[in-house]
Amino acid sequence: MKKASRKTKKKEGTKQRSQRATSNVFSMFDQSQIQEFKEAFTMIDANRDGFIDKEDLKDTYASLGTDPEEVIVQAFKLLDSDDKGVLNKNVLAELLTTQADRFSKQELQQMFDIAPIDAAGNLDYKSLCYIVTHGQEEE
Repeated sequence: MKKASRKTKKKEGTKQRSQRATSNVFSMFDQSQIQEFKEAFTMIDANRDGFIDKEDLKDTYASLGTDPEEVIVQAFKLLDSDDKGVLNKNVLAELLTTQADRFSKQELQQMFDIAPIDAAGNLDYKSLCYIVTHGQEEE
């Protein structure tokens, strides 16, 4: 039998550690933290179907006395220094695809498909927030 080299053993050991580290995200947390996550999830999952969906979030916001549409509008207003109610589509696309929780091209296109955008390329974020929270009107 051929003996494995040190380099091979080191490589295999690193591979096993990386697989072990990514195989269970909960291994990064202690039991009390995991229990807190489960409790928070249960509180938000109002209809108890095992998924947090749009209705669960609406119920959660309502129970906190928060209007989800207003929360989203306020987030967009941070980018609207002139308080015009619109943001340039290209500037917004650059920001959403390069910062923090980046949008994929598909997610960005989904937003642009429902967003009211004028001929100058300005996105009406107040109307978009209404559509996101209330749905689109059927034509």
